[in-house]
Amino acid sequence: MSSKPWLRHYPLEVPATFDYPKHNLARFLVQSAAAFPDHAALFFFGKVVTYRQLLDYAYRFANALRQAGIRKGDRVAVMLPNCPQAVFAYYGTLLAGGIVVMTNPLYTPRELEHQMRDSGARVIVTLDLLFERVMKVVPATDIRLVAVTSIQDFLPFPKNVLYPLKLKKDGVKRNVTYGDGVVHLMKWIRQTPATPVEADVDAERDLALIQYTGGTTGAPKGAMLTHYNLVANTVQSRLWTYRSKTAKERFLAALPFFHVFGMTVLMNLSMYQAGTLILLPRFNVRDVVRTIHKERPTIFPGAPTMYVALIHYPDIQKYNLSSIQYCVSGAAPLPREVQEKFEALTGGKLIEGYGLTEASPVTHANNIWGMRKTGSIGIPFPDTDCRIVNPDTGEEVPVGEVGELVVRGPQVMKGYWNNPEETAKVLVDGWLYTGDLGKMDEDGFFYILDRRKDLIIAGGYNIYPREVEEVLYEHPDVEEAAVAGVVDPYRGETVKAYLVLKKGASPDPERFREWCRERLAAYKVPKIYEFRESLPKSLVGKVLRRKLIEEEAEKRRSGE
Repeated sequence: MSSKPWLRHYPLEVPATFDYPKHNLARFLVQSAAAFPDHAALFFFGKVVTYRQLLDYAYRFANALRQAGIRKGDRVAVMLPNCPQAVFAYYGTLLAGGIVVMTNPLYTPRELEHQMRDSGARVIVTLDLLFERVMKVVPATDIRLVAVTSIQDFLPFPKNVLYPLKLKKDGVKRNVTYGDGVVHLMKWIRQTPATPVEADVDAERDLALIQYTGGTTGAPKGAMLTHYNLVANTVQSRLWTYRSKTAKERFLAALPFFHVFGMTVLMNLSMYQAGTLILLPRFNVRDVVRTIHKERPTIFPGAPTMYVALIHYPDIQKYNLSSIQYCVSGAAPLPREVQEKFEALTGGKLIEGYGLTEASPVTHANNIWGMRKTGSIGIPFPDTDCRIVNPDTGEEVPVGEVGELVVRGPQVMKGYWNNPEETAKVLVDGWLYTGDLGKMDEDGFFYILDRRKDLIIAGGYNIYPREVEEVLYEHPDVEEAAVAGVVDPYRGETVKAYLVLKKGASPDPERFREWCRERLAAYKVPKIYEFRESLPKSLVGKVLRRKLIEEEAEKRRSGE
């Protein structure tokens, strides 16, 4: 058998290997602005920013950074939702030779302080609504400059006039004190010239980004991603989506750019192929449905929960969703039912992919216009090698057997920032140990069963939550499902299901128990059922199983 059986299933249009350019990541924007200066780069609540304008903002930001003393290798934090300022601050930092630290706007002061201190960021770009929170941590960090902007700054008339009135009505305060290291972002960059600037970088060595992991296993770690890592993963994504057309695609940007999935498959990919980014600052299903109906996006990457919300939206049939050509789902397993219903609704393709922060992030995807397998994460990207190994010995296991997924390729990180111990644990001889348990079939398609740490061991049996969740999702009354292991005095652990039901459905545990009994081995059937209004999720829509487990631990401590 071939060592890379997946290559047999590559479409003719997708090369197995490619010569990825070694340049500053921001050159994607420079090149698209040169070729399509008047084409819409961004669409923000009716406001259009062309490629020429976007590059102008990015150059001004880069020059402002340099005037402020920022040098090559200095870190610049961007703490913004999806808005034009986030895009030009990102590319402007790269043009200046800085390293971007994308920061979640929902971070608490404690989380923000950890990230700022660890990265050593000297500048932070943030919203007026977040100013007070940011200023709480500035004294404990190396931040010397706080650049403040507002959503209002890029709203078209009359929305720019109505926005502050709405904030006032909602009781939202924007108390920003300028001076002493605090500047108004737009005024600040207007004072600097739009002189072209592009820092020379060693693409394979120089960092473009320090991207912090979700912190599901302890404190978040900063993945060091080079210009080459991110350029390569952007190009790999473009090769995979070979039917998409330069300067023709409209990307619905509901995934946040501060998450590496949204950053690569939306922001970087759109800039690379001169697409238009339709920016949504946060995921709201009503806004998404109306935006698809009105603005006709062609590409809509997301997380399964986004597609779940959309297919269950009231009167969804009244909306025209036919502009959607394809969607790549990531961040969590894609249930078969969700895939089928979404494709029936839109006429577009919805495929499951896989990645992780440490790999920029995409390593696998199903074919969009070729052979695919439901329940599989697909096959490796060009130039990406993958194995399933025994997690204890590192030896490759036979086809079909379960082990840990390890990957290597041009998109794999340099290591963790200031953390050689953790780096050594996950990077071994160029292979990235993902921490995910999976298997490969004879065709070279890969399947993720679960995180190593999420594996449930009940009575000596290994139970993979994903397998049980798939069965629960098939039940006609289930809208969302999550499964976790909870402490059991007899079996060590037992299986608990957390269910969000469709409107009007009866929360009867026995019905779901019977459903599972017919479809699963007895030891896999959930013993406990909890019915909830919602499940805890990350900002990209990944169900946070660890939160459910933490809740259970708290209940035990309090004697519930």
